[in-house]
Amino acid sequence: MPDPSPPPPVTFPADDPWMAAARAAAARSRRTVSPRPWVGAVVVTPDGRSFAGATEGRSGPHAEVVALSAAGAEARGATLYVTLEPCSHHGATPPCADAVIAAGISRCVVALEDPDPRVAGEGIARLRAAGLEVVVGVGAEAASRQLAPYLAHRRTGRPLVVLKLAATLDGRTAAADGSSRWITGPEARLDAHRLRADSDAVVVGAGTVRADDPALTVRLPAGEFDGPHHRQPLRVVLGGAAPDRQVHPCLEWTGDPGALLDELGRRSVLQVMVEGGAAVAHSFHAGGLVDRYVLYLAPALAGGDDGPPLFRGAGPATIADLWRGRIEAVTPLGADLRIDLVPGLGPAEGA
Repeated sequence: MPDPSPPPPVTFPADDPWMAAARAAAARSRRTVSPRPWVGAVVVTPDGRSFAGATEGRSGPHAEVVALSAAGAEARGATLYVTLEPCSHHGATPPCADAVIAAGISRCVVALEDPDPRVAGEGIARLRAAGLEVVVGVGAEAASRQLAPYLAHRRTGRPLVVLKLAATLDGRTAAADGSSRWITGPEARLDAHRLRADSDAVVVGAGTVRADDPALTVRLPAGEFDGPHHRQPLRVVLGGAAPDRQVHPCLEWTGDPGALLDELGRRSVLQVMVEGGAAVAHSFHAGGLVDRYVLYLAPALAGGDDGPPLFRGAGPATIADLWRGRIEAVTPLGADLRIDLVPGLGPAEGA
């Protein structure tokens, strides 16, 4: 799971708005660069002019180089804000640290050190050795949230796991006959497609494939997911899928969920979205494999216990063993609510 304790914030109030601008630039490349990290950079001249850039595509220049190219000669003596440490190795592109030095940047403000072992502080060290002032940690918490899938993958070798669930207020995911379209309204369903677009893989069980025949593709309005660098997530079925199902082509998996995460990590999947059903949700939850829960709750009541629940499997034997987390956000979506929940309080700490 991702490191739950980001580095302590570094306070340079004048730097905060520029680092926020770098994060905004990074957000624009979120769906087009994975498995590379979505990084943003801003060059700010002494007289306050700015030039922004973000990592381009899956083989194009990194954010620092894009911003430096936009600034041109104005980069000399300027400050560079970047959401992730400039790289120090030759990969798809030359080292960004060398480009920063060559451009004449005098000060570099970095939100996060890069946990990739090929970097891991070496980029920062190279900048300092060249005489640049380097500040690390400005906007670290926000950058950690933005880059959470990348950081999780580099630290654990596995993708960040998002478990998405949709239910009535009394916790039912379908009616007694299995029908579930639609529990939530169009705004919540659109938001779920955005969450799918942010993911590199989507996981469902064979039962869901048999019952619903889902395509598991991203379907968003024109302009949100139709550029040359966008790609559909890898579709994964736990068990088998009949040849005529819409989910093909897909990865059919019969091993345990942990081994699946290892395999997806080897395939450079940074974020996986688990979409169900109840037995699949339980297997990831009970195994402690979920990094973020996203629950869409509709203002509806099943009013009985004969519809499928959120989880199907053994729960805690006593109230002291309840899983407890931390609600990070509650977002209204039309008539529905989106609740973002992350692992937090343990059983002994709960009230």
